[in-house]
Amino acid sequence: MLRTQPNAWIHAVISVLVLGVGLWLGLPGRDWAVIILTMMAVWMAEFMNTAIEAVVDLTMPQPHPLAKVAKDVAAAAVLIGALGAVLIGLLLLGPPLLARLQGWLAAF
Repeated sequence: MLRTQPNAWIHAVISVLVLGVGLWLGLPGRDWAVIILTMMAVWMAEFMNTAIEAVVDLTMPQPHPLAKVAKDVAAAAVLIGALGAVLIGLLLLGPPLLARLQGWLAAF
């Protein structure tokens, strides 16, 4: 996946950053469960998108309007999942991150 899909690198970098911030903030277990499920959903959508695109390309080597629809809808599923993940990340990481940064800035 990382060798053939440039967007997978974006998901990987963001996943590592989210995990690092979560560890730094010392998130409780329930927040970790939600974050892991959210990340898993985005990765699953990306894997399914890649699979659908490969199957469409294999079965429809010539451009076809329905092939485009299938690929566009699969890509939209990844986008919706990623946007939802951003919202969940803001809800779970935002308040403790803001508090930590305010405390850190107040020390200066």
